[in-house]
Amino acid sequence: MIQWTKHNDALGTANRGVPCESGLCTLCRADCKGKCETWLSSLIGRKLLYPRDYSLTTAGSSNVTSVGIGYHALRIQGYAYGANGLPPGLSNDPDDCIFPNVNIETSFGGKIKTKCRIPIMTGALGSTFIAAHYWDSFAVGAALCGIPIVIGENVVGVDRESTLGSNGVTNAPELDRRINMFMRYYDGYGAIIVQMNVEDTRNGVAEYLIKKYGDEIILELKWGQGAKDIGGEIQVTSLDYAQFLKKRGYVVDPDPTDPTVQEAFKNRAITSFARHSRLGGTNLDTAAKVKDDFMTAVAHLHKIGYKRISLKTGAYGMEALAMSIRLAADAGLDLLTIDGAGGGTGMSPWNMMEHWGVPSLPLHAKASEYCKLLEDAGCKVPAISFAGGFAREDHLFKALALGAPYAKLVCMGRAPMIPGYLGSNIQGVFQPEKRAALHGHWEELPSSVTAVGTYPEEIFSGWEAVKKKVGADEMKNIPFGAVAMYGYADKLACGLQQFMAGARKFSLSEITRDDLMAANRETAQETGIAYMTDALDEKAKKIIKGKF
Repeated sequence: MIQWTKHNDALGTANRGVPCESGLCTLCRADCKGKCETWLSSLIGRKLLYPRDYSLTTAGSSNVTSVGIGYHALRIQGYAYGANGLPPGLSNDPDDCIFPNVNIETSFGGKIKTKCRIPIMTGALGSTFIAAHYWDSFAVGAALCGIPIVIGENVVGVDRESTLGSNGVTNAPELDRRINMFMRYYDGYGAIIVQMNVEDTRNGVAEYLIKKYGDEIILELKWGQGAKDIGGEIQVTSLDYAQFLKKRGYVVDPDPTDPTVQEAFKNRAITSFARHSRLGGTNLDTAAKVKDDFMTAVAHLHKIGYKRISLKTGAYGMEALAMSIRLAADAGLDLLTIDGAGGGTGMSPWNMMEHWGVPSLPLHAKASEYCKLLEDAGCKVPAISFAGGFAREDHLFKALALGAPYAKLVCMGRAPMIPGYLGSNIQGVFQPEKRAALHGHWEELPSSVTAVGTYPEEIFSGWEAVKKKVGADEMKNIPFGAVAMYGYADKLACGLQQFMAGARKFSLSEITRDDLMAANRETAQETGIAYMTDALDEKAKKIIKGKF
């Protein structure tokens, strides 16, 4: 098992325990006082691209060898000449070929193009309470950054205030709140994507959304995720709420209507209940039936008015991966998100997370191979988003290059949530009257924050940029978590621009798989990416022979 370092002395960052490959702690807490790389990026933004204590230090890389298969075992090519994909109006003059001129905007979709300022999207933020508590920060942050945000499964079903009639949803205040919070600051970039599972389909969520919001919504069908191979879960500590969820049709474990369980809960032998969603596709036993069922579902959504539809699939084996790509193409879907094992969660069985499914790199490498086969067969390949353990700018470049030219976005689950927690905790210190509503956990700023600053305009690198965007009067309504998310996204954007400039690629469409090298032979074999001393070796030998 690969062990990742807990501390980065060059950046001055640290994790509580051994981190995931993404660099996030295995267990990310909303009350965390710091300071992993994502946490600190939320405050100081692009400054964290560089080693700390400039003029007092020099720094050397600790990551010159890579063991095992994973995104960590891919390295990014740099080139000594050339400039590809310069935006209109720019020339190959060195004054134009600077990293701030790298265009990292992207888009996806068929008839309707969804534009994004940065090639990232959030993971699905659904019925977990942590998603609800910090939604304002997540949604406003996503809108300000110009990226898609996904409302995950079961939001309507777990909402006590929602109304389900014989014809489906008639009132969904929590779902409406989430959509409206994003749309308040939406400026044409990004999108709201709403995910559907078995219970959402039964409850008529799709019909409710199209009637109320029309083209504003992208609907996402859900096959699975990287964190688990069963339906979504939440944990509740109220017997009454557990019984409500069971009446809503959910699987609740243990059974809150069982008198024995009720007595155990009274005696505190049982203190919580797990609410589970159902498995999809249980009435389908062949790939052909999956195809028929899927195409029927998509046809229904088109019929009731949906013009943008996406699909989210998980870390299943190669058959399911191929089905998701082929059916997304056949159905003309706007986006396919492929989530590898190692992705994050709000609540999943832990050993299931550890031991099920195909890890992100081999899954994504096979997805790229299958997309190429599909294209060679004359089919239009859907836009792809890769998910499963991404948090840094090098992750963005590697995922986009591995999936080029089909990958248009990188889906990030846990990482963009960290700014939301952090900003809410800081805002609760400055505005204690709002602390409970913000779900802030701090009564005073910890030393990890005061080392950065002592007032909001000093603490958040993105403060003035957000104020310029929304106006000084509106700034009072912007959650601090959204400002933190803006700073984090700015660090990712700048870092990606720098990697791309070094690879001489000034627009995302110019990135190719050849811009990657494998750091070990095992990864080269698995991905089809050339080992680093094999990459460009034939050209090198010609040059040695004087053939330029």
